[in-house]
Amino acid sequence: MAQILAPSAQWQMGISKGLTDATPLTTKMWGSLALKQGSVKSSAKFGVFAVKSDNSTINRLEQMLNLDVTPYTDKIIAEYIWIGGSGIDVRSKSRTISKPVEHPSELPKWNYDGSSTGQAPGEDSEVILYPQAIFKDPFRGGNNILVICDTYTPAGEPIPTNKRYRAAQIFSDPKVSAEIPWYGIEQEYTLLQTNVKWPLGWPAGGYPGPQGPYYCGVGADKSFGRDISDAHYKACLYAGINISGTNGEVMPGQWEFQVGPSVGIEAGDHIWCARYLLERITEQAGVVLSLDPKPIEGDWNGAGCHTNYSTKSMREEGGFEVIKKAIFNLSLRHKEHISAYGEGNERRLTGKHETASINTFSWGVANRGCSIRVGRDTEKNGKGYLEDRRPASNMDPYIVTSLLAETTILWEPTLEAEALAAQKLSLKV
Repeated sequence: MAQILAPSAQWQMGISKGLTDATPLTTKMWGSLALKQGSVKSSAKFGVFAVKSDNSTINRLEQMLNLDVTPYTDKIIAEYIWIGGSGIDVRSKSRTISKPVEHPSELPKWNYDGSSTGQAPGEDSEVILYPQAIFKDPFRGGNNILVICDTYTPAGEPIPTNKRYRAAQIFSDPKVSAEIPWYGIEQEYTLLQTNVKWPLGWPAGGYPGPQGPYYCGVGADKSFGRDISDAHYKACLYAGINISGTNGEVMPGQWEFQVGPSVGIEAGDHIWCARYLLERITEQAGVVLSLDPKPIEGDWNGAGCHTNYSTKSMREEGGFEVIKKAIFNLSLRHKEHISAYGEGNERRLTGKHETASINTFSWGVANRGCSIRVGRDTEKNGKGYLEDRRPASNMDPYIVTSLLAETTILWEPTLEAEALAAQKLSLKV
């Protein structure tokens, strides 16, 4: 990931007024996303995947999807987005709002059937959505918005899958907010063919050539799904997500996008909204999105969500000593972090394919086989950031970002723990 220099100016989650008249990403702009690798054969464009419909039907649907209603009404569509019962499934539904809004506080709370998402019993199924962050909607355009929400009981208690609530508590702690924690998150993901659930570009039931030419590769035999990555990139920029880059990954059919630098709770909001956009784009392209940390067993790279992290003290003179103290704390809570860093991560963190062993904490300068990597520039300048390489691609960014802040800013080890760790871990570079 490119070095992180400064945080976004949009971290208050407002909508830039200057973006109101921007052109949405229409189906015509995404027409090139008709699949070439998959089993579906269609000339339909990105917005409508109608295999047997005639062109007139497709054109009428496109016209309706792209209607500009702003000359006729002040009403907008708000897409309420939340996290479902598995902890990684994204859900959403739409409602009409009487006029454009600029802040989540202007939006009403809403509810949904939690028994259908694995978040409430059937006899008391109502779950309440609290709007928390707003993004522009690249699918509908205009003043329409995407709304990141968290989830509560009717009595106002956060439900167990609401990890944002606890993260917001940690980030609002005066000690944490004074350190202005920055995050740069590298989200890896795998694109799968719809019917066979096999990576995009791979022969059905077979394997491509070994890893090597695919990372940041160019060419029809090396890059599979670039249009999806590019469409997602532009959708994120349109929405106001602080996306900082993308690249093809080591395993063919695997990609990465980076979000950040983001401040505090913003990091989780931006990653979740970026995941929602990616789900919608792959849905329209007829491709399956996988966040499995090891989608293909064997000599293939897994998928992680490396999290770059720094505090104000780390970024100032003498910051390298603060980083080493943070690494020391992280070493003492390795098991707690691993247990919160994603499901199936034991299949990925094997000590191979640029990972450390899940059972052993390690750190090093420029070492991608460690739990924590410190960059050469950080060592040279005596200040900077660290990279936690342990989180899996399906990790919850609210949990990971807040846990990093808690462990490195709020948590203090006991004297006994420090003495024991001193025997096991050397903090010499």
